[in-house]
Amino acid sequence: MGVAKFPIDRAIKILRREVPKYKVPIVGHYSKSPFKVLISTLLSLRTKDATTALACDRLFAAADTPEKILSLPREKIEELIFPVGFYRVKAATLHRVCKELMDKHGGEVPSDLDELLKMKGVGRKTANLVVTVGFNKPGICVDVHVHRISNRWGYVKTASPEKTETALRRVLPQRYWIEYNDLLVTYGQNVCVPVSPFCSKCPLEGFCKKVGVKRHR
Repeated sequence: MGVAKFPIDRAIKILRREVPKYKVPIVGHYSKSPFKVLISTLLSLRTKDATTALACDRLFAAADTPEKILSLPREKIEELIFPVGFYRVKAATLHRVCKELMDKHGGEVPSDLDELLKMKGVGRKTANLVVTVGFNKPGICVDVHVHRISNRWGYVKTASPEKTETALRRVLPQRYWIEYNDLLVTYGQNVCVPVSPFCSKCPLEGFCKKVGVKRHR
């Protein structure tokens, strides 16, 4: 459940000021293309942003539509996206997702969360990112950073990203839904890191409850 006393408005205002100092997640670079948001998110799973960015550059230079990706042999897709994590599995996923887009959606990415979740290989994180970043529609994307920081603040108290999404849908004002993921992911990669966060340079330190933090810098 959410902790109403946490000053979320103040926290968002601070993050809006701080986050531009750092590199934004790779998915945010494709905000004008739902298809590229979808593909880049699938490639980014368990992969560092720098690796994902280079893989996306190579792939989209060769094929930037579902139809074009389907025209590539599976081995070529693997070559283009290597060395992203699980690149062979992801190449198969990209091929399957693009085929479904062509067969069921006329080559267009659906903007509806439930329709996206029907696609094999598309989980809640990916679907929510497509909805929020690709279509600028309200949604809450929860990855490990969003889950960790929301709980670390004491804003929610949950045991999994899925439960964090449910809790945030109850307590987070909808006006923050779209930007919440980008703000927390960027901050979580650079300041509020998983182990030994940089609390000494965090302007939220004064009201963060540091739940679960055993050591900090």
